Amino acid sequence: MVPLSGMNARERVLAAIHRQPFDRVPTDIWATGEVWQRLRERFGTDAEVRAALHIDGMAGVGPAYIGPTLVAPPGENCDYWGIRTRPMAYATGVYDEYSCHPLASATTIDDLEAYPWPQAEWFDFSTVREQALAGRRTQAVAGGYMAPFYQHNKLRGLELSLMDPVLAPEFTHHLLRRTCDFIYAYHQRLFEAADGLIDLAQVTDDLGSQTGPLISLALYREFYAPHHQRFIDLCRQHNVRVMHHDDGAMRDFLPDLVNMGIEILNPVQWNCPGMDAAALKRDFGDRLAFHGGIENQRILPFGSPAEVRAEVRHCIDSLASDGTGYILAPCHNIQPVTPMENIVAMYEEAWEYGRR
Repeated sequence: MVPLSGMNARERVLAAIHRQPFDRVPTDIWATGEVWQRLRERFGTDAEVRAALHIDGMAGVGPAYIGPTLVAPPGENCDYWGIRTRPMAYATGVYDEYSCHPLASATTIDDLEAYPWPQAEWFDFSTVREQALAGRRTQAVAGGYMAPFYQHNKLRGLELSLMDPVLAPEFTHHLLRRTCDFIYAYHQRLFEAADGLIDLAQVTDDLGSQTGPLISLALYREFYAPHHQRFIDLCRQHNVRVMHHDDGAMRDFLPDLVNMGIEILNPVQWNCPGMDAAALKRDFGDRLAFHGGIENQRILPFGSPAEVRAEVRHCIDSLASDGTGYILAPCHNIQPVTPMENIVAMYEEAWEYGRR
């Protein structure tokens, strides 16, 4: 076991994930581009930002895209699925909004077969091991993102994707098989290329809204859970820990997800129904580590520094009540409306209170 007094960021984060003692509560950060720019203006490089705020973070790895040229209309972006977005400026910042869901007009399995599904061969995995070796010198290494429900949402549009399982179950099963076959092949190559050096991957989805589940547990079990299980099994074959991101009130799905093998839950949006942090720790803390927690809709953007500090103490007391199993972070990207003094207060309090 690593001596607690000498932990680096990697050792601290892995201790939390494994629910082992750490020298202090580890921290992570998710933030918009505008927030990162302000942090750089104040503290310097990304590494200097993390050092100044005692942010442990994680190192990300992935392959380079070498597939067909991605073409989008002027002012838009296109990914290798054919999903298009355009940047939209709001008073609070610039966000990429969906402008094209490429399977929105599909109605038959033949339509699905005519779609140019992405291929694992479109990616160069040759540098993944080198990336992972560099990252794990100081940080835990994260690589991979597997989200069947969310990908369904993006390919079809949210409204159609919510209706598909009820109105067109055979069509939906076929769409998900084709979608997840690619995701599986991509991640199999990713994990093989990493050669055991990736610590955690996301098998994830957004199943909850602000007030309750987006779909029923029965629909989840029939259409999406088998793919989650397949991805979790793939991670386990490569000794990769499974992180599950799921916004909102998603408590109904947790027993199934824990039994399938998720090991880290993010973002712990504790102000939503069923998501009380202390109750989650009580009910699942023997099998789950937690990541996130800091309330990012009211307290972090609009509270005072004192309220932010109190929120940090609340999350540590709830989610690290046994002295481990928690990585402190905002429960979503820090937004541009967030005052710098609140960001600093969050990480200062985590540094001070998290060492007790």
